[in-house]
Amino acid sequence: MDAKNMTKEEVTEMVLDLLEDITGDEVVREERDINLLEEDLIDSLDYVELLLNVQDQLGLVIAPSELKREEMDTPNKIIQVILSRRDA
Repeated sequence: MDAKNMTKEEVTEMVLDLLEDITGDEVVREERDINLLEEDLIDSLDYVELLLNVQDQLGLVIAPSELKREEMDTPNKIIQVILSRRDA
């Protein structure tokens, strides 16, 4: 699928699906401002897995080195980064 052909809601839902799969916790849907790092829901390897899945499923390439951890430490921030890349 290509993110450019998806609505904001579809992209959001796909990202939340990916995060729920990676973290194994549906809290990412319920508390979108939860700090994934502080709550030990995600680690560096999980971020790489997330970015690879974003590339595979949404067609967006985001290198781990492009962003600081603070820019992608909550579900909402991750969604915003992906939406901004889609709209760039």
